[in-house]
Amino acid sequence: MHDVGDGSTRPGARGAGVPLAGAPGGTEPQTAPAVDIHSDRVLTLPNALSALRLLGVPLFLWLVLGPEADGWALLVLVLSGATDFLDGWLARRWNQTTRVGQLLDPVADRLYILAVVVGLGLREVIPWWLALSIPLRDALMWGLVPLLRTRGLSSLPVHFLGKSATFNLLYAFPLLLLGDGEGTAAELARTFGWAFAIWGVGLYWWAGVLYTWQVRRLLATTERVRTRG
Repeated sequence: MHDVGDGSTRPGARGAGVPLAGAPGGTEPQTAPAVDIHSDRVLTLPNALSALRLLGVPLFLWLVLGPEADGWALLVLVLSGATDFLDGWLARRWNQTTRVGQLLDPVADRLYILAVVVGLGLREVIPWWLALSIPLRDALMWGLVPLLRTRGLSSLPVHFLGKSATFNLLYAFPLLLLGDGEGTAAELARTFGWAFAIWGVGLYWWAGVLYTWQVRRLLATTERVRTRG
């Protein structure tokens, strides 16, 4: 469920955009990194870490909705963030960048965000308008993919607003979960969590508007790719 343009956002991310000039908001043309000779490999340690992150998604939901073990749920999120950095770092250091890894990374990010908003929504920690705003924006991004493919593309360059939005959201929801309690610490976590959430959702949708504008401009200035058949 990765974005048309957001991709992964942290230093260890393995996702990449495609070249596109003239993007709004100061986006510079980007080129995809060179893929190593092992790009079709599946059984690598970075890919194993990414798969392990995916297994943590249902575990997180069970911890939040079943026993409501918020401490353990937060630990799952922390470990997810740590392995997210580690798998990208190892992939570059050991020259194990793969197509599978470039797919798993953003998919895991989006699934974690979706799992958190669903879990917190069902727990009534966050209102449903906030919980629904994230998947609705992702649905908009998915709707742009068929249009991009008419021009021979499948994604747009990573935009700094998309990076900032995901960064804010990945901090907001754990803080809101931590703030579902009493005491000074919970109050501080709730305050900072809502600050990150409001900025994150606003930037998330603004980035979506910019990606939509980019696609519209691309459709107007680029010829349709002819398909064989």
